[in-house]
Amino acid sequence: MVGFPNVGKSTLVNRLAGGREAVVHSEAGVTRDRKRVRCEWNGREFDLLDTGGIDLEDESEMAADIQRQARLGMEEADAIVLVADGRSGLRSGDTDMARQLRASPVPVVVAVNKADRAVDQYGAAEFHALGLGEPFPVSATHGMGTGDLLDRIVDALGDRPPRIEDDGAVRVAVIGRPNVGKSSL
Repeated sequence: MVGFPNVGKSTLVNRLAGGREAVVHSEAGVTRDRKRVRCEWNGREFDLLDTGGIDLEDESEMAADIQRQARLGMEEADAIVLVADGRSGLRSGDTDMARQLRASPVPVVVAVNKADRAVDQYGAAEFHALGLGEPFPVSATHGMGTGDLLDRIVDALGDRPPRIEDDGAVRVAVIGRPNVGKSSL
């Protein structure tokens, strides 16, 4: 899951996975690192990867770290979901991300979030301009359209064999308060 800050990526991850593992807050920029959440749809298991919001025009160190984390997630993905805010309409940040994703060998699905009312669903048509195929209007808050989105994600994954869960590698998490040097370490 990638997209501009505050488009509802974490809320959508929680809705699709049926839990509350991804951190959700009204303040933009809360998600900074990647968060992997297990999901199952119609007997198919896969991981959703929540990422921080990507604003390519933001040149701050924090934004660069968030972009780096999101890019790492996209490199390991079998499919990418570009989440956009249907209430805000098509923004230059969406267009910039779409330009990069069109060059990706990985299938891309466009989810137009915040389509909470039936009338909001029509606004998704504007996102055809991204050149990434049929945009799916969804409401992460109310669950509208999420079944269709999950169908499309599973289709995009194709018949790939499941990834090996336990490869014997030791995994270490570096945690701490903001700005203490975790990324530098």
